[in-house]
Amino acid sequence: MSFFKRLRDAIVQKSESVTQKFTEGLAKTRDLLVEKVEDLVRRYKKIDDDFFDELEEILITADVGVNTVMELIDELRDEVRKQKIENAMDLQPILSEKLVALLKNDQSRDAGLNVQDGRLNVILFVGVNGVGKTTTIGKMAHMFKQQGKKVLLAAGDTFRAAAIEQLEVWGERVGVDVIKHQQGADPAAVIYDAVQAAKSRGVDVLLCDTAGRLQNKVNLMEELSKVHRVVQRELPGAPHEVLLVLDATTGQNALSQAKTFGQAAGVTGIVLTKLDGTAKGGIVIAIRNELNIPVKYVGLGEKMDDLQPFDPEQFVHALFAGLIAQETAEEQQ
Repeated sequence: MSFFKRLRDAIVQKSESVTQKFTEGLAKTRDLLVEKVEDLVRRYKKIDDDFFDELEEILITADVGVNTVMELIDELRDEVRKQKIENAMDLQPILSEKLVALLKNDQSRDAGLNVQDGRLNVILFVGVNGVGKTTTIGKMAHMFKQQGKKVLLAAGDTFRAAAIEQLEVWGERVGVDVIKHQQGADPAAVIYDAVQAAKSRGVDVLLCDTAGRLQNKVNLMEELSKVHRVVQRELPGAPHEVLLVLDATTGQNALSQAKTFGQAAGVTGIVLTKLDGTAKGGIVIAIRNELNIPVKYVGLGEKMDDLQPFDPEQFVHALFAGLIAQETAEEQQ
């Protein structure tokens, strides 16, 4: 059974509306990455060094990441030798299979959010300004509310007045209370009050915003460490998740942010926003492979329910949807 057929069969078992969101959200990346790969395999009758050079360039342009691309190209060369592949067309399903493998990459660490019933779950959100952190918190609050959970928000980004106001707007939209202090207050004090309020109100999930910028990076990382310590002291075992929010449209810059925050803030997972707004969705593969931090959620649009759990099979299926449909049509003839 071909890999595309196996992928198609796996997707059939999944929610049609989610498949649609991935397919629409990855349209720009599909246009840049897959259409160029299709053009490449049509132009080359046989697979040679020039073919691999061009494929390398296409993958790097889609921000798959230089190290990951080199690894991928080496693996594809091996497969060509081992399977004695001559027709470039036959390489497409192998490429998509390798991408799923890269994205799964020790799936045991990827099993959704560490949120359990019967306890107060604390999730910290970190990341630079402008990546969609507050919007992500709002959408996640909506998601948890839809699941019947009691949610509370903490406005821990006291560096910007706009951050507090933005979170309040989301709180009103979703129908969730926000614990806040004045601009310039100690973020750790805000989070302390939020944990106490969450305990006394029997809250299931506390979502905490944190500053994305202070006067310098050292200050910011020290501030985050302090917030961590306060949470751990007041609620042993917390925070249960530290989610780094990254903007997919920034490509390789997102990768360097992930390296900085990953080391300093004890990041347990990544939320990649604005995937629908970029042709460089390959950054998911680079982050997943080069940092070994699971991408837990992706933003696929503006709507409240467009924040979706990341699914490697949905991601690759959305990229290669045209080819999969083509193969299906040929089978039915």
